[in-house]
Amino acid sequence: MRNSFLCLILIFLFSSCKDDVPESYDILISNVKIVDVGSGNVTEGKLVLIEGDTIRRIVDEKDINKFTARETLDAGGAFLMPGLWDMHVHFRGGDSLIAENKEFLPLFLAYGITTVRDAGGDITPALLEWRDQIAQGILDGPRIFTPGPKLDGTRPAWPGSVMVTTSEEIETAMDSLESIGADYVKMYDGNLSKEAFYDIIKAAETRGFKTTGHMPLTADFMEAIDHGLDGAEHMYYPLTACSPFADSLRALNKGYGIVEQLIDSYDPEMAKEVFEKMSAENVYVTPTLNIGTTLSEILEKDHSSDSLLNYIGPGIRQTYQGRIEGAKRAQTSGSQMRQKMEAISARMIRPMYDAGVPILAGSDCGAFNSYVYPGESLLGELNSLIEAGLSPREALETSVINGPKFFDLLDSYGSVEQGKVAHLILLQKNPLEDLGNLKNPGAVIKSGKLFSREDIDGIMRQIRN
Repeated sequence: MRNSFLCLILIFLFSSCKDDVPESYDILISNVKIVDVGSGNVTEGKLVLIEGDTIRRIVDEKDINKFTARETLDAGGAFLMPGLWDMHVHFRGGDSLIAENKEFLPLFLAYGITTVRDAGGDITPALLEWRDQIAQGILDGPRIFTPGPKLDGTRPAWPGSVMVTTSEEIETAMDSLESIGADYVKMYDGNLSKEAFYDIIKAAETRGFKTTGHMPLTADFMEAIDHGLDGAEHMYYPLTACSPFADSLRALNKGYGIVEQLIDSYDPEMAKEVFEKMSAENVYVTPTLNIGTTLSEILEKDHSSDSLLNYIGPGIRQTYQGRIEGAKRAQTSGSQMRQKMEAISARMIRPMYDAGVPILAGSDCGAFNSYVYPGESLLGELNSLIEAGLSPREALETSVINGPKFFDLLDSYGSVEQGKVAHLILLQKNPLEDLGNLKNPGAVIKSGKLFSREDIDGIMRQIRN
């Protein structure tokens, strides 16, 4: 009897001691306000516990003594939200620019961008290596989604593209994309035929690939949607379906020479039908408004003193000259197409959003796209969306919610919740009130690592030229 009593006491004492042992995690962030971009709500006084790359628990601040961690951060009442997604970036310029492209990776992190969608280039082997190294935690950088090389016609607009004209060539290209683990299919319109464009969409559908990109202006945007098109990069392609003269203009086969006429004949009632169809079929659009503004002003604005120019390698800087020369030619010819396209694109944003079209935030940064700097340019894109009529919350939605939604990953991303991926940014002020508060994040959490403001500043110093 006495032995049984002693056993019960020991069991009780052991259980009590076990309950007093704090649970251990990799990262503990205390005294934080959680921003829910979907609802626009902010929840105060929370404690976030991270293990590896996953948010394991979110509890009240009062329970802090129940937990310990390898790394702790008192947020001091700062705001925690999902990391940003830039859904249109470029890594390109050939083998000689691989090292300069690689320096974009920490620059993205410094601006709180934890995921990027590459839009195709000509250094695919290097990019795939970086993608794998980042996934393994060997290399610091954003998560990368890539289509591999673009699919184009017999005279590709960009080096590294795969030329396709027949169904057989398209199937061979799809085999290649599958073999390298491409995340989606990107089409380009160097001289891609409308028939090949439609066939790419249909072939990708059968293999479970999403499709987006540029559309030959001889093709019909609404027909492409019927074939299963998932997205459009830039606003030209939805625009083609919003003019009563679209059919006759396409028949002229003048490429982008018809754009000004499409803009001048834009019909809001037709546009409403187009946007409703895009919404019903879940067709995404990446407007890239900010680069439009940058390039339309490229001859008027002096970029020589841009602070971020110091973080761009000399080889990539040299590629900027191409856009400058193109703007000079347009000026000489008297073309106002870029300026008019900028205006109509902004005009289309609010009606698109209200119709339920999923809009993606993409900067179009990278080599050849002059003075569109990785990191900063996404903040510029979000501000451009606000200028076009979206609220700060709605603009953030185009990045942190619609980004993962495009890849069917909302179960893992898009909010600060238990079980979701811990790609996070910490901000001193509420981004829902002013997107200027996204600048200079106090910390970035990515791949199980906590980058403090000091760490981020150190990264910036290392890559400064």
